[in-house]
Amino acid sequence: MISCKMIAPRGEALQGADAIFRIGSTLLRPFAIAVLVLSSWTAIADQDVLPYVKARADTGVEMADEIWSLAELGYQEQKSSALLQRYLREEGFSVASGVAGIPTAFVASHGSGEPVIGILAEFDALPGLSQAAVARRQPLLEDAPGHACGHHLFGAASVAAGAAVAAWLADTGRRGTIRIYGTPAEEGGSGKVYLTRAGLFDDVDVVLHWHPRDSNDASPYTTTANKSGRFTFHGIAAHAAGAPERGRSALDGVEAMNFMVNLMREHVPQETRIHYVITDGGAAPNIVPEKAQVYYYVRHPNAETAVAIFERVVSAAEAGALGTGTRMDYEVMHGNYPLLPNDVLGRLMDENLRVLGGIAYDSDEQRFAEEIRSSLSGDMPPIESVAQVQPFVFRQNMGSTDVGDVSWNVPTAGFGTATWVPGTPAHSWQAVAAGGTSIGHKGMLLAARLLAVTAADLYQMPELLAAARDEFEARRGADFHYQALLGDRDPPLNYRQ
Repeated sequence: MISCKMIAPRGEALQGADAIFRIGSTLLRPFAIAVLVLSSWTAIADQDVLPYVKARADTGVEMADEIWSLAELGYQEQKSSALLQRYLREEGFSVASGVAGIPTAFVASHGSGEPVIGILAEFDALPGLSQAAVARRQPLLEDAPGHACGHHLFGAASVAAGAAVAAWLADTGRRGTIRIYGTPAEEGGSGKVYLTRAGLFDDVDVVLHWHPRDSNDASPYTTTANKSGRFTFHGIAAHAAGAPERGRSALDGVEAMNFMVNLMREHVPQETRIHYVITDGGAAPNIVPEKAQVYYYVRHPNAETAVAIFERVVSAAEAGALGTGTRMDYEVMHGNYPLLPNDVLGRLMDENLRVLGGIAYDSDEQRFAEEIRSSLSGDMPPIESVAQVQPFVFRQNMGSTDVGDVSWNVPTAGFGTATWVPGTPAHSWQAVAAGGTSIGHKGMLLAARLLAVTAADLYQMPELLAAARDEFEARRGADFHYQALLGDRDPPLNYRQ
């Protein structure tokens, strides 16, 4: 039997015994949370779900490899999305396609009644990171996209796990609904924000997710809020040598804005991150640029602070236009909340991950890992760390994800598994390479097992669902009202074009 009791978190649960941290406008402290006391694998009530995962492992790997080869950018993932939807229909799911105004988004459901457990599935690639599955820089096609964040593994593992849980529910006669959310354009497109805004998570009890990493870790963590925008300046074209006085340079507007934003860096909270790229700098040096554009990201762990800093960036853009005699308009591209962690769900995932264990490399994988590491620099964990599970410690991640918006609307928890060689950074060719090999497959299948056993636990333990909801409500705060940071704009379906 499994016993469930209320205890205080272990000492290492957060950074320091009296650790506190802020998400949005809520100050968070360690919670007394429900912890599963697991004495052995045979004591886990959901052990019967694992054969269902194993039966779908080969198909899951095949789907991951096909999506890896397709490497479709955000909102352009037609073939990748169709592949996952087709498999889910074959597994008996009802699938709603094109939800929330996004052609490649879908919601697939199986079962009936409560509880409703959702699993997120991503599948978008990144631009310019094409790479063969070899341990040296070798693009498959120069400047083409590549799965440098492992979303091919993410989507395939989530779908395989969901199908396994659906079959387990049907065969055991248990009541409940499993729902797979096909969520496009995580990389800068905020696909999940539009699904959240459309109310597609309103009737869900818990959402589970995962992400490829270079380690196995179910620690609670948060991210930064993020708001981005494209700032376009419009000037007057003229011959740069023959009649410069008749021109007004749109590029001058961009550069004036950038100069002021860079001065602003001294006067923002130290956790702030501001990045930009000039996406259009003009046509030719001898033409005063009539049009120029710069694309900005603004991040901070607090959503309200991120929005306030973004407004200061807008002011710098307005001032740049005024000072250069140009005109400026801007488009908010995306906006994400920080992740709201849930210790109840995180503890359950951590306990199950420790029972399942980590990854073991064979001799060929070991050689591949050693070659990959020779291309990396800096301090790196040992290769053998893929066999370990990291300590359960609260972490502040300075990146951003649209999972954040989901987590402020329904209790949500995630984890990572070692799909990459230890020391590999995300968004690198090394991540693409490992993700196309058996190293990526092993981490993906561990993720599928962990998603399935955790979902099965939750179907059988309503007290954990209730505890997760209580923690969620306390951390979010009674006065919280969700409002998407990107406003009421339509999905930017052409943002990668």
